[in-house]
Amino acid sequence: MTAAARPPAACLIGWPAAHSRSPLIHRYWLRTLGIEGGYVLEAVPPDEFKDFVLRLSLRGFVGANVTIPHKEQALALSKPDARAKAVGAANTLWFADGELCSTNTDVEGFINNLDASAPGWDKAEEALVLGAGGAARAVVFGLIERGIKTVHLANRTIERAQALATQFGASVKPAGWDKVSELLPRAGLLVNTTSLGMHGQPPLEIDIARLPDNAVVADLVYVPLQTELLAAAQKRGLKTADGLGMLLHQAVRGFELWFGRRPQVTAELRSLVEADLKHA
Repeated sequence: MTAAARPPAACLIGWPAAHSRSPLIHRYWLRTLGIEGGYVLEAVPPDEFKDFVLRLSLRGFVGANVTIPHKEQALALSKPDARAKAVGAANTLWFADGELCSTNTDVEGFINNLDASAPGWDKAEEALVLGAGGAARAVVFGLIERGIKTVHLANRTIERAQALATQFGASVKPAGWDKVSELLPRAGLLVNTTSLGMHGQPPLEIDIARLPDNAVVADLVYVPLQTELLAAAQKRGLKTADGLGMLLHQAVRGFELWFGRRPQVTAELRSLVEADLKHA
């Protein structure tokens, strides 16, 4: 069979790659949409990544997801869009007019999950984002793009928060971790982008009672599915958005770029991934 006649295939490139739920998600969409295509895992060490990516189409791939530790290198080897540039990392590669292009779908994954889980969240004038790593960059970019006026960025190392504030402008206000408690009453949206609360990590110690009654709480952690932060927020009756929802929503655009159809994040897909996480 010639390369042109082969069904389109995409892959996830990581080191390691075995833990990823991406194949489960994309294969579900291929199956339910009746598309003949494939999605596989490719464990590629850092010193082989450049060669792998530059030969992506020769290997029979129409595009790829990229995970740690390759996201910065993927950005450098491709033509990034504004989101990938702002976040400083690419997680999705595809070809347009023969050129390798890249984006970061964490931005729309975060925003679209909020829209689905907590409609009206963007009425908040102030947001409080915990953490200043790569995930925080995507979150801050999405919040500013959506029109949130003030984003307080709290991090244990305030220099990292200050660096993001310098990059994103005056609407981002850096703060030390010791300021979180006094910022909570002003936050219409609270977002945890740290690993605190993740299985095997220290807990996120935060007083949810200090948040406004109409606040929305988002946590990017999805192992466990319901973090202590989300459980406490739900107990207070606050709207929440979880990390699994973001994971599912961030996969949508890549699939559409590779296979030409925009898939839906359904309850059935979520249940499938939830079941897989529980058996991990």
